[in-house]
Amino acid sequence: MKSSRAISILSAAFAAAFFCMPAENALAHSRSAGGSQAGLDIPEISHGEMAVISHYRGRIIGLASRAVDTNEPFRRVLNYAEIQYSYRLWGRMPGSVADEESPFNECAHAYLAATKAVLMAMREMPGERAVASEIISAVDADMVRRGLALITCRFSGEAFNTAGLVNPRWSKVPLHPASMASLTALALMLGLGVLALGRFLRPKTQSSE
Repeated sequence: MKSSRAISILSAAFAAAFFCMPAENALAHSRSAGGSQAGLDIPEISHGEMAVISHYRGRIIGLASRAVDTNEPFRRVLNYAEIQYSYRLWGRMPGSVADEESPFNECAHAYLAATKAVLMAMREMPGERAVASEIISAVDADMVRRGLALITCRFSGEAFNTAGLVNPRWSKVPLHPASMASLTALALMLGLGVLALGRFLRPKTQSSE
């Protein structure tokens, strides 16, 4: 019984740490906490562009990760894009790109703005120029086809900086049903995983003959 209780406590603590860690890390570096703005500026991205860039994100980041002829600014923006993507819980929050009211929407703006900046930078790299230009053409075509060029939201004019990570608006999560449901499901899955691991690692008692 003590073992089960210990595992339950461990599960709860682990889940809490998982969800609190991004917020705590962001608090130390976010612009709202008055962090330094000595990093690299990242141009804003429109709400319409986000919908298309998010579709090509995997391809863009994959190309950038394999790039050889890079420099420090490029790597810093790429790192920023990946960190901000993790703050959106690696794409597991539904509606965070399309829904302006999502607590994760500003985070989505940040990582997609950085992803777009990475893509535009690769257009000037000899080894990546051809593929990057192909992706840019595809993005432009999708924007026109879907009529997204003029669609904006409250974060559309917001520029970002690699020195200022954007954390989710955790206080708004309980007011956003889709985010709340996703976080609850993730916490439940995490808790069940810890319980299963604890049961697997628990020493088996040998029956006496």
